[in-house]
Amino acid sequence: MSKLFVVFGATGQQGGSLVDYLLNNPTFSKQYKADLSKPETLPAAVEGADVVFSVTNYWDTASGEAEEAQGNAVADAARAAGVSQFIWSSLPSIAKDSNGRVTDVDHFESKARVEEYTKTLGFPFTAFFHAGWYMQNAKSAGLPPVTPLPDGTAIFPFAWPDELELPYIDITDIGKYLAPALRDPEGWNGKRIYGATAIYTCKEIADTMTRVTGRKVRYATLAELPPSTGSWPEENVLRPSPFMLQGSFFGKNGPAELKSLHAQMDEAPTTWEEYVKKSSPWF
Repeated sequence: MSKLFVVFGATGQQGGSLVDYLLNNPTFSKQYKADLSKPETLPAAVEGADVVFSVTNYWDTASGEAEEAQGNAVADAARAAGVSQFIWSSLPSIAKDSNGRVTDVDHFESKARVEEYTKTLGFPFTAFFHAGWYMQNAKSAGLPPVTPLPDGTAIFPFAWPDELELPYIDITDIGKYLAPALRDPEGWNGKRIYGATAIYTCKEIADTMTRVTGRKVRYATLAELPPSTGSWPEENVLRPSPFMLQGSFFGKNGPAELKSLHAQMDEAPTTWEEYVKKSSPWF
C-alpha cells in the first residue's frame, strides 16, 4: 500500500531536495507537499499523511519565537491527524551542549526546543535530522565568496579559525540520509540523523579546492577579504564557534554515528571533492 508523505518547507533547499529525491525514487510511491507560510492550512495539509518531514527557515523572521511557534504548530497538526512518523529538521542546543557557556545562538535553540516539544507528543515514530554545513553555502549570495586575488591565488573566507571541524553536506543528498529512517521507522525512532559526508577542517576545505581546481586556495578570515566583497555580520558566524571548538558539531560520538549511518545508506553521499568538481567554475 502506498504512503502519503508530506513535506513542509518544500520551496527551500532541504525540503525541495527531499521532494526531488522522493519523486525520483520509486520506493516512495506518493508525495504531497505544503507551504508553511499559511499555518491555518496545516490540518488540511497533513490529513491522511503517513509521514511528515518538517523544516522551517529561521531567517524568514530572524525570530526564535516565531520559528518555534511554526515548528510546534506543524507537529501539533501532524499528531492530531494521526501521522505515524514525524521527522523534524533540527539543530543541537548549544546552550545545553556547552554546559551554559554559549546561550544566545537563537537559530539553534529554537529548533532544539521544537525537537524537545515533539518528543512529548506521543508520535508512534519520530526522527530528527541534523544537517551539517551546506556545501552550497560556498556559492551563496549571502556569504563571502571564494575570492580570486591579483597574484593568481584565491581565498576561501570565513570567520572561524582554520582548525575548526565542520560537518559538510551537499544538501541535495538529503533523501539519501533520510532513506534508512523511512525504511526502518522503528529502528530510528527517537534518534538523530546526522547529515554530513565527512567532518573537515576549514583548512582541509580550502586544500581540496586547490587540488581540484589547480589554483592555490587558502583559508582566510573575514578580516583578510577585500573591502568590496562584503560579508555576513560576524556575530552570526562567530557565535557558535566556541561551542564547536569543544569537539564535533555533532558531539563527541558524531564521527562514529556518521560512519554507522553511511553504512546503512543505499547511495554514497557527495564528497566535498565531488561537489567542487561538479560546481565549477569557482573563479
